[in-house]
Amino acid sequence: MNKSEIDSAFARLDKGRSHFLRQTPILRLPGAAFQVAAAEVWLKLEHLQVSGSFKARGMLNRLLANPIPAGGVIVASGGNAGIATAAAAQALGVPCEVFVPAVCSEAKRARLRTLGARVVVAGASYGEALEACLVRQRDTDALLTHAYDQPEVVAGAGTLAREIEHQAGLPDSVLVSVGGGGLIAGIATWFAQRARVVALEPELAPTLHQARAADQPVDVVVSGVAADSLGARRIGAIAWEVTQRHVKDALLLPDDAIRAAQRWLWSELRLAVEPAAALGVAALQTGAWVPRAGEKVCLILCGANMDPASLG
Repeated sequence: MNKSEIDSAFARLDKGRSHFLRQTPILRLPGAAFQVAAAEVWLKLEHLQVSGSFKARGMLNRLLANPIPAGGVIVASGGNAGIATAAAAQALGVPCEVFVPAVCSEAKRARLRTLGARVVVAGASYGEALEACLVRQRDTDALLTHAYDQPEVVAGAGTLAREIEHQAGLPDSVLVSVGGGGLIAGIATWFAQRARVVALEPELAPTLHQARAADQPVDVVVSGVAADSLGARRIGAIAWEVTQRHVKDALLLPDDAIRAAQRWLWSELRLAVEPAAALGVAALQTGAWVPRAGEKVCLILCGANMDPASLG
């Protein structure tokens, strides 16, 4: 993965598709709002993206970069990648089938159906849903869209970092939630050594942490408040390679801190995000990540596909 692939993805997505994707805003706050010494904390409001998450970038790029057979497209997802694939498929007028695990919320399943996707609940985890999806794909010959481990998907995610730099300049550090790793792979590829990219994972879904302990990607048991969006069982091959080169810091956060940060974003800023999108705030609030004085820190609010009642 390299910056030229991200540039190519941006050009592909921009050409005639500007009505689909949005340039999401950046909210700049003083570091004092988070009780840290940073000069500014940037909140990249990607939860306002089409389909409610950054995934729309990679999924549309995957569909535009490949011929789509009569069988349409197929994906396994905890919810967000499926919603993004369904939205892109609807925009292109092609059929879509989405395999989700039982942990996928009813709110996400309802959204998928609204977008015209056929929803199949398969297994208790993302990994089991993926296995069922692959069996089905061999029967239908549909175009397989992987939630996080295809070059087009990662390059599409990387356009988010390109957009941040275009909007606000170069941050000093970027805090990124990690599940399968597609987002951090794209962001770390774009910023490389020009900004410090920090990986954040829930303690109950530590795919990158466990891979580093084993010195290779390994299967892990995942659960917890963010399992429907950060519930990949294994870090992706692309993410593993990119993070080995470009990501030094990988931090674990407890569920109670993630949930508290999610509620803080709603109560203080009226930003309704899912738990996965709150890890950056949790890292600052708990002191897991302490920015240097004068830093510009960017947090990615990556998604908003959750039941609003959970914010109460």
